[in-house]
Amino acid sequence: MDSENFKIINVSKDSVTIEILDSAKFNDQFNIGSYIKIPYKNKQDYFIIGIINDYKVKNLDAANLGASLGNHFVINVQLIGSYGKEKEKFIFTRGSHGIPLPPNNGIELLSKDDYENIYGSSIKDSQRFTFSKLLQNGGIPVRCNGNKFFNKHFAIVGSTGSGKSHTVASVLQQAIKEKEEGFEGLNNSHIIIFDIHGEYQKAFPDANHINSDNIKLPYWLFDSDELSDLFIESSESNSHNQVSQFRFAVTENKKKHNGSEAQEKIYFDSPFKFKIDEVIQYIKNLNNEVIGKLDNEGVPKKSNGSLIKDRLDCYFTESISFWVSSTAKDTKASNGPFHGNFERFILRLETERNNPRLKFLFDGIENLSLEDVLKQFLGYENKKANITVIDLSGIPFEVLSITVSLISRILFEYGYYYKKMLSERELCETPILLVYEEAHKYVPRSDLVKYRASKNAIERIAKEGRKYGVTLGIVSQRPSEISETIFSQCNNFLVMRLTNPDDQNYVKKLLPDTLADFTNQLSSLQAGEALVIGESIVLPSLIKINFPENEPESTDIPYLELWKQKWKDVDFDSVAKKWKL
Repeated sequence: MDSENFKIINVSKDSVTIEILDSAKFNDQFNIGSYIKIPYKNKQDYFIIGIINDYKVKNLDAANLGASLGNHFVINVQLIGSYGKEKEKFIFTRGSHGIPLPPNNGIELLSKDDYENIYGSSIKDSQRFTFSKLLQNGGIPVRCNGNKFFNKHFAIVGSTGSGKSHTVASVLQQAIKEKEEGFEGLNNSHIIIFDIHGEYQKAFPDANHINSDNIKLPYWLFDSDELSDLFIESSESNSHNQVSQFRFAVTENKKKHNGSEAQEKIYFDSPFKFKIDEVIQYIKNLNNEVIGKLDNEGVPKKSNGSLIKDRLDCYFTESISFWVSSTAKDTKASNGPFHGNFERFILRLETERNNPRLKFLFDGIENLSLEDVLKQFLGYENKKANITVIDLSGIPFEVLSITVSLISRILFEYGYYYKKMLSERELCETPILLVYEEAHKYVPRSDLVKYRASKNAIERIAKEGRKYGVTLGIVSQRPSEISETIFSQCNNFLVMRLTNPDDQNYVKKLLPDTLADFTNQLSSLQAGEALVIGESIVLPSLIKINFPENEPESTDIPYLELWKQKWKDVDFDSVAKKWKL
């Protein structure tokens, strides 16, 4: 490249304008998004790095059209950092304060060696993580700092068809392959994917696969928000009474079914077993309760006239027949404080308890322990697995939020108590990554009650999880609809094609002003192309994601090709049978 063919004609703090004097002498291919280096005068092996934002033909107007066209071009370059040799090693530093006077015209496009030096300059070999190549220079791998990518929450966003699922598969497949030398078999990665569309079983055939048929998720692990979402109708006028008596009944039932050594540790939210059928029976008895009015009574009174000194002795296990007044002015008894108030509450309790679609919460869990629940999600049950794919497509929508909430919360608390078990100086030995596909469906920017449980659980992980070795991977086609609390905690972003202006503007806010023009290209990215931003990479870059070894089941259906085929009969009986199950 003839450096005399370039002339710097304008300099500011964060940009330069460069004129190509004779395009016929310029043989190197460049594009918007290509990187260039500008040398310092009298400072060997030291450069300012910039990215080409746009270019134009100089003085393209009617009066001077013939003289300008094809000869002079003007390139606008955004300065993004400096790059130089320090102690026999090239170091790239973000940020730039312009270039010194007089400017040097020895301008060049970055070479392959320059890219290798820049992307690998600040990353130790043990921390290098690669899942993509530069978009403009397809043979050059883009190295990220794997520690900073996974120990700080990341987000993958893009419109439908942009390649999000393939990107998730590629990144995670690479993660489970990484290992130190000297051993075979699984590495120590622990990844849980919340798969709302059932896409990832094909991408991870050796993973631990969980769905609505085999999931072990006992109701007794629910916390107060989750239990309330399932059983309490917050809009009812006496919902406060429902909540107070339900909390009391659950807490006392936990005390009944757990040993004396655990009594002081039992409260409404504690992970101890209780029996929902006994709690429902307790609420039924409260709803029918009659209180004796004779001298020194003031306690529930049975139909045979006997008194109940302690409700907890029998309300959980017996359907009590209470005293029935023989006249309107019966002075022997009166209705209890909740008599008749819980009719709708009892109906809702029994409806949810007996709902066949919710049997995974209630049936076959009698002998299940907290340890069993943790092992299934962390890949320690039956066969060991780096990845657990939780297929949520069969989970009823009305309990999707609390299902995600419960799993997220117990995995966070596992990380919390595991860290407490270690000494203060020990690091978490088994860090966990939770990947939420279509995250806007459980953590939207909404205050609706139905999202409360999942938002509380995931927002807590976003704010506190890193300290305990639990991080998030947020995947969504609508970043502008995701909870700001969660999105603001992400430190790394893979931004794929976005066509919605609100989503583009949302991503634009993540970039410094000097790099905001990157977002202008988001709507024109092809499938599998992305803008990578964050602390894990030395400079924001347009990349091409490596194709995954095994694809997820997210390939577009070839409508026209299928429509051209001969008419196909449908077995509607089988479809209906599957539907009803």
